[in-house]
Amino acid sequence: MYLPLSILVSTLILSGTLFFVGADVSKSMTGFVTAVQDSGLAAGSGSGNNAPSGDAGNAAPQAQPTPTPSPTIDMKTLADDDPVEGNANAPVTIIEFSDFQCPFCERFYTGTLSQIRKDYIDTGKVKLIYRDFPLNFHPEAQKAAEAAGCAEEQGKFWEYHDKIFQNQAALGVASEKQWAKDLGLDTAKFNQCLDSGSRNSEISKDLSDGQNAGISGTPTFFINGQKVVGAQPYSVFQQIIDAELAG
Repeated sequence: MYLPLSILVSTLILSGTLFFVGADVSKSMTGFVTAVQDSGLAAGSGSGNNAPSGDAGNAAPQAQPTPTPSPTIDMKTLADDDPVEGNANAPVTIIEFSDFQCPFCERFYTGTLSQIRKDYIDTGKVKLIYRDFPLNFHPEAQKAAEAAGCAEEQGKFWEYHDKIFQNQAALGVASEKQWAKDLGLDTAKFNQCLDSGSRNSEISKDLSDGQNAGISGTPTFFINGQKVVGAQPYSVFQQIIDAELAG
């Protein structure tokens, strides 16, 4: 028995349609699975951010170290025999540990020291003591500290101190010898002092005393025993000094 021609044609057309639709759906599903895997959203893959293994967000909390108590500061001992600017009997003492190549020390010199000098040192209320703390990653700091010490031997430490910070970018032995000449020092004596390294033991003592006082960076200050770290603005020093004067 033969099917009518029209029924046979209809059947063939329907079969072809289902074949092509099925192929498209299969292709679309394959693309969807591939996209999910690429996005990291497949089962067990985490958040989809491709985070590396060992993500710290899942690590157990670490025990915190026990804080080390701050050492007690004896200002008289810490002052040692280093250069003093101001009235020796001033009621407030600032001890500065500094590095001549340190950019933050230069910032303190440029932005804060002049105002402290004007308001407190020149008026007899504060004396400033400078101690060396040259950091080993500043290659010119050690020799600059020696040069300032050589100038101290000729009574011009503070003039030389200012000269260094005003010309910090030019640090070097040739410049340091020229600055001694500019300040009217005995250059033969200065050069011999600088070349011999005779100031090394004094600088080493400053470093040791600073470390024993808990110093690890520059500039660091002690204002009547209160520790101030960094190139703080004038207002920070003003507040502490005024409180000490009022007390």
